[in-house]
Amino acid sequence: MFMPRAYDRAITIFSPEGRLYQVEYALELVKRGAPIIGVSSLEGVVLAANKTPESRLEDPNYFQKIFQLDVHVGAAIAGLSSDARVLISQSRVFCQSNRLLYDEPVDIEVLTRRIGDQAQVYTQHAGVRPFGVSMILAGVDGTSSRVFTVDPTGSYRGYYATAVGKKSDEANKLLEEGYKPDIVLDGAISLAVNAVKIASDGEVTAKNVKVAIVPSDTRAFRRLPDSEVERYLE
Repeated sequence: MFMPRAYDRAITIFSPEGRLYQVEYALELVKRGAPIIGVSSLEGVVLAANKTPESRLEDPNYFQKIFQLDVHVGAAIAGLSSDARVLISQSRVFCQSNRLLYDEPVDIEVLTRRIGDQAQVYTQHAGVRPFGVSMILAGVDGTSSRVFTVDPTGSYRGYYATAVGKKSDEANKLLEEGYKPDIVLDGAISLAVNAVKIASDGEVTAKNVKVAIVPSDTRAFRRLPDSEVERYLE
């Protein structure tokens, strides 16, 4: 009896339609993740994320959505935090290696490409699965304020503003309507916070909306305190 090949059981086999189902499943996982936002401006970049604990008994200090990779760059994640932890650790090592080797901070696109290369390797070998996480990387380098995304396929793209995760279509629509080429950092923070609000389920407060910025003047990653985030929510 002839049995059709199950193309979704192996990551190395393309379907007759030219699809890699395991990679597509990883992309679907990301779409179920809590929303993350990245916005660039003339005065720096903004990362915002919904950080709602799964239980009221969970200690929020041990659950992160926004990470600092180097002094001048941070990343927000959507998807499996365990998979993200591996990429975050490798990214931090790469950032420090670049400083030791070239005595300068790593270029944001170079860092994004390195993460994408690592993710892509896990789409072409048997016995592994794709990373179930997408990342928004944002920072300020020698070029300008930069925002990039990298997904489980290993591809990366640059944006002025973007949303990833749950209800990303609605959040991206808000970003398209609200983003202006001459937007300043304060406006970018407000836009990012509002995008998180529209993409989030349930009550949105300063306790579950986290924001980090990298201003162009200092080029230093900084997390906004809850009191400052509350001002933008109001």
